[in-house]
Amino acid sequence: MPQEFTMRPIARIHSDFSTKFGVPRQSGLVDALESTIVFEPEFQNEDALRGLEGFSHIWLVWVFDQAVRKDWSPTVRPPRLGGNTRMGVFATRSPFRPNPIALSCVKLAGMEQTADRGTVLRVLGADLMDGTPILDIKPYVPYADSHPEALGGFAAVPAGETLKVVIPPELLEKVPEDRREALRGVLAQDPRPHYQDDPERIYGFGFAGMEVKFAVNGDLLTVRDIFPSP
Repeated sequence: MPQEFTMRPIARIHSDFSTKFGVPRQSGLVDALESTIVFEPEFQNEDALRGLEGFSHIWLVWVFDQAVRKDWSPTVRPPRLGGNTRMGVFATRSPFRPNPIALSCVKLAGMEQTADRGTVLRVLGADLMDGTPILDIKPYVPYADSHPEALGGFAAVPAGETLKVVIPPELLEKVPEDRREALRGVLAQDPRPHYQDDPERIYGFGFAGMEVKFAVNGDLLTVRDIFPSP
């Protein structure tokens, strides 16, 4: 019997990414990325977080709110396979799903009490756009959630850094010091669509209130410009 469920965000994340372009393709790939989770007013209750401080990592259940479609496809093209090979949607973490629900494991870096937003969570390694709605938060439990012997299918090889990044000193000076390592890590992961390999093309994305322009030639990524976002 068909059923429908209504859900509402319990929180939203504040990250350095204003667009989907540039966001790491999985959580935990760039540990230097720091984000803040702010709870919606009705969920700003300290009792709901009691005991969370004892966990080093948490699961975020969230919504691909920028990828919602009326229809769905049984197959998608995973970036890990170059964007040309189709796999079953349920064998991937593609945002284009029957229900646009995502799951990310992030490191809990701290919990801070604020005067106007209640307790906020500082997390590391998130792969979410700024403002993404979060449906639920659950603790990561090592004995139940970690399976070192598990098979990884076509994604068995960890997605690591693939590009050498060059940021000219005069451009690096424009980046806040506490964001430099995170930006380098994001660029090293190669944020381009996997089907694009044009050394003459200039790519760009929003990061921490800035626009970052870069080009890639072989395995070398060179930042061409950095300036404040309009």
